[in-house]
Amino acid sequence: MKTIGVLGVGDLTEKVIRGLRKGGYSAPIYLSPRNLEKAQNLAKAFDCEVLPDNQAVVDAAQILLLGVRPDSLESLARSVDIGPRQQLVSFIAGASHRQLTQLFGTDRTVRSMLSYAAETNSTTVVLNPPAADVEALFASLGTLVPVEQEEQFELATVAACVNGWFYFLLHDLQRWFTDKGLDPQQARRLILGNLSDCVAYAKEQDDRPFAELGKSIATRGTYTALGLEMLGLHQANAAWSAACEVVLDALVAKSEEDDRSPARTLGGR
Repeated sequence: MKTIGVLGVGDLTEKVIRGLRKGGYSAPIYLSPRNLEKAQNLAKAFDCEVLPDNQAVVDAAQILLLGVRPDSLESLARSVDIGPRQQLVSFIAGASHRQLTQLFGTDRTVRSMLSYAAETNSTTVVLNPPAADVEALFASLGTLVPVEQEEQFELATVAACVNGWFYFLLHDLQRWFTDKGLDPQQARRLILGNLSDCVAYAKEQDDRPFAELGKSIATRGTYTALGLEMLGLHQANAAWSAACEVVLDALVAKSEEDDRSPARTLGGR
């Protein structure tokens, strides 16, 4: 197993570490002192080591996980020298390979997108480009989806945003059922249960389009069809498509801005 260094201990990287340990990863994990209290608690609970600074983490690790906010990326790059054999894995949405290479002075970059479900070893892990050592490391976190093209990764980033939107949809549905008289926990169990049923059945019917599965349930004269008609009248599906489009447009604009920026390498103290 290769050693891991975490540059930026935040909510997502914390959940990745929890998932890795639960999944059987036993090699050393080194943490930067950023968010010191969180890092210390994580080190105590999951057998990690907090090092004095970012460069100490870089010097100790073979695979580096980037978890800082986008506006902290350049200052982080200035604080470290990364070796030619180290693998840089970025969780930073919108930070292209070109930008990472310019900032850190290495072309051994992998972009990764996953969710908080990494903590429960049930996330979807998108990787660009595919990388055997990173795939082996993240295999225990859930389902791996390696993609060859960076444009495909941006689409996967949109899908990750959809993951976040689902929680608000679930919230609205729970509130409706609660307002109508169900206990909040009853409403929660019903909504999550039906969502789980849908996902499980769709996985078993992998050769059938989603719309075909839905139409097999929402047949003419059913209550499901009645509600579906109302969703269509309110153009509910169009709203989801519009949300996806605005995120993709922002990601593409960010990538084009990076391409126009002059080449520079800021890595190094």
